[in-house]
Amino acid sequence: MTNYADPSSIARELAALRAEHRDLDLLIARLQHDPQADQFALARMKKRKLRLKDMIGYLENKLIPDLDA
Repeated sequence: MTNYADPSSIARELAALRAEHRDLDLLIARLQHDPQADQFALARMKKRKLRLKDMIGYLENKLIPDLDA
């Protein structure tokens, strides 16, 4: 479980999520050109990639200081 109060924990989690997102992006691009590819698996990968993007955005926002305080 990531401690979202600790910026170094957030940065480590962000690095891991970005790496997974990049890897999925490469895999999806490769599979889209394969007529034998499992379309259901491809759809699941795309959904996972979108969830990763949302999680990355959430954590990036956690790193931005709250200026209203």
